[in-house]
Amino acid sequence: MKQFVKYFFRILVLLIIALVVFYFWASSSTLDEKEYAKIITVDEFSTPKNDSIFSIATYNIGYLSGMTNNRAVAKPQSLFDTNLQKVLTETKKINPDIIAFQEIDYDASRSFHVNQEEKIAALGYKYRARTVNWDERYLPFPYWPPSMHFGKVISGQSILSKYPLKDQERIVLQRVESEPFYRDAFYLERLAQIVKVVLNDKEVVVINTHLEAFDKNTRVQQFEKVLGIYNKYAQDYPTILLGDFNSRARDYQAIIQKIFAMKETGNAAFNFQNPPNTFDTKKPFERIDYIFYTKNSIEYISGKVVNEFGQASDHLPIYMEFRLKK
Repeated sequence: MKQFVKYFFRILVLLIIALVVFYFWASSSTLDEKEYAKIITVDEFSTPKNDSIFSIATYNIGYLSGMTNNRAVAKPQSLFDTNLQKVLTETKKINPDIIAFQEIDYDASRSFHVNQEEKIAALGYKYRARTVNWDERYLPFPYWPPSMHFGKVISGQSILSKYPLKDQERIVLQRVESEPFYRDAFYLERLAQIVKVVLNDKEVVVINTHLEAFDKNTRVQQFEKVLGIYNKYAQDYPTILLGDFNSRARDYQAIIQKIFAMKETGNAAFNFQNPPNTFDTKKPFERIDYIFYTKNSIEYISGKVVNEFGQASDHLPIYMEFRLKK
């Protein structure tokens, strides 16, 4: 009996050591922090000649996993290949000058290590601003079964542009304070990605964000921070705030109502009586993605939720055409 107890405790100690080693290895980063925010310029594409009408889109691409996003179901490579082709085809059709992505993978086992930013940017986007918000050697999510774990993940938010980008900022937003340490170590950092786009020699500030999905108090704090950033830039620049806010348009208690009430801020592809939905794509029932803009410096021409992207993601993109006021 004593011998059994001795072996049992030895095995237990070894298991604990193995778990600790795995935890620190899995949650460690693979990139230098300098790589977390960078602007890439590709010489093979040309910058369009100055125009008077520009277009912009926002799209939570859900790492091209469609309606399987974050679900413990098998995701074959054929699913990602099909969804990527759908996104490429539909992006060509709407042909935005600027497109902001959330949940886009740069190198992740869950999406078969395809750099999704590069694939889409190859459509003709010379300027690419990248901000990483998930850099894990191994991500044990979904929690069960282990065969569904994401494994290595390098993912984030990107802004692709046919016009020059400059002065990128990567601002990390409030974390969920109630998370235990072992979950916090794998937390997807919520970001405000800020970049200036040069249109007709005028600098336009674009703020790309993806707010907390599950914890309301944290989402409220993140929204207040992002709204403060928007208000700061809006004083001096034409400013566009867009992304996945995870805040429902039809919920009159939701924090998103605060920006709806701002008279000098426009809301693309939106009406208060029946706002077009962006989530989910199997049967859209919520509006949680938005493009906001400064009315005093940006003239809204048209906008729409682009249903043609289908179930390439669990979100639908929003598209806006605009003109800069003199």
